[in-house]
Amino acid sequence: MDHRLLIGTYTERLPHVDGIAPGLLSATFDGTRLSEARLEVPLRNPSWLAVAPGGGHVYAVEETGPDGAVATIELRDGGLYPRGVDSAGGDSPAHVVVHPSGRFLLTGTYGSGTVSVYAIAADGTLGERTAFVQHEGHGPDPARQDAPHVHQLSVDPVTGDVVVVDLGLGEVRWYALSEDGALALRPEATVVTGASGPRHLAFHPDGRHALLVNELDSTLDVLRRDGDRFVRAHSVSTRSPGADGPNLSAAVRVSADGGTVLVTNRGDDTVAVFAFDAAASRVAFVSAVPAGGATPRDLVLSPEGDRVLVACQDGRQVTVFAFDPAGRVLTPLSANPVPTPVCLVFL
Repeated sequence: MDHRLLIGTYTERLPHVDGIAPGLLSATFDGTRLSEARLEVPLRNPSWLAVAPGGGHVYAVEETGPDGAVATIELRDGGLYPRGVDSAGGDSPAHVVVHPSGRFLLTGTYGSGTVSVYAIAADGTLGERTAFVQHEGHGPDPARQDAPHVHQLSVDPVTGDVVVVDLGLGEVRWYALSEDGALALRPEATVVTGASGPRHLAFHPDGRHALLVNELDSTLDVLRRDGDRFVRAHSVSTRSPGADGPNLSAAVRVSADGGTVLVTNRGDDTVAVFAFDAAASRVAFVSAVPAGGATPRDLVLSPEGDRVLVACQDGRQVTVFAFDPAGRVLTPLSANPVPTPVCLVFL
């Protein structure tokens, strides 16, 4: 069965990337390879994407400064149609997510360390900003943690809290979200990882665990729910034994059955595969598979769960692997040229 894949990209040269894409791209995935990527909407650095529940709208950050943006795009009759651009509330927005209710959009900025919540109107466009939070402070690494750097947002599937991963502070913060879209920090729930540099978090299907990848020290933390907060239960390296040289971990995903955790490593240019033991709240390293291209950023599992697609930003390709959940084996199937891919989302 064919699937439509949206691809977030970089379009400009930035300090960390030589972006060459023309904007938001899409391709058709046939289970083995991608069709030629085609331009859908000419946006600036649409580096992260989110699809609304029901699939009627797509939202893309424009990772620009000093005030980045969020673009609203309507999906209608198979076409993508721009419907407006709004401020992201700061410099270089890095992430965007739609609340499961479909009522709110949340975005965070890496450059300014801010979090914004917007009401979503009936037509899918963004309405009033219902919350704005400015993080303050810094983490222990003076080079990468000199100021707040919000890298990812998600919604706790059990409590509905907004979870904010701030690499600059070295913290994962939980915020209560009110019915009218206001945020209230729950300081007792904050998870501090310090110089590890937390980057992305993925909730486990059991609702009791979350997996947190730390960029700066290339580690994977298992967080276990303990009452109304999470605690760190286990931590392992994302790298192969004996690996050396610079490396920055990036994405983390959990298989649908909850038995496998996947992490991308930029530098080693691998996809690390872990077995997850829910009873023990632990992960065990299985293998590190070459990503097939430089700087693997995002990865996504296919809707059927038997394929893994990896966005190799500087390799300028999307690599496709067959995935055997029982054996936790990744087998390369194809390498598909795509200009500076960053984010992968199936429609």
